[in-house]
Amino acid sequence: MFDLDRFAADCRTALAQDHGAHRAVREVVARAVADPSSVLAGLGEPRRAGVQKLYHAPDLTILNIVWGPKMTLMPHDHRIWAVIGIYTGCEDNIFWRRVEGGKVEAAGAKALRTGDCTVLGRDIIHSVTNPIPRLTGAIHVYGGDFFSIERSEWDPETLREERYDVAKNMRLFEEANTALATGQ
Repeated sequence: MFDLDRFAADCRTALAQDHGAHRAVREVVARAVADPSSVLAGLGEPRRAGVQKLYHAPDLTILNIVWGPKMTLMPHDHRIWAVIGIYTGCEDNIFWRRVEGGKVEAAGAKALRTGDCTVLGRDIIHSVTNPIPRLTGAIHVYGGDFFSIERSEWDPETLREERYDVAKNMRLFEEANTALATGQ
């Protein structure tokens, strides 16, 4: 069964071995989500959308992110590398690149399914959609203090850059939970 303490220790060891880079951490995450039933047994079946802090240090943050059915998060950046591993459901990512006027344009996409693992570089801008009508669970490992970094998001209509609004984005998870509870 997935053991959170062991997983965090393995990520810390990988981070040290790779001198703060993501390559070895990716292997730890890929190994974990290769056995999704173990992760589900260790973390529990997702019951509601949200962001659960699993481990937090100045150089490493591990989150359990559960996307609500059909939920979309607008284009945003992290400004640190990320490793994402899906243990249940699906996560579709659109990748964006900066263009003139503080805007972005679509530059690619990647669909992640149960058991998949991918790396986002520190400069990646992406939007995320859970394309299915049930919850999606993903382990996100970040190469830094996810909660202290000032980030950007882009308005979904104008594609203009704005300061990342944590409260607004957390409301999206709660809205997804309301829709889930009411069957919408």
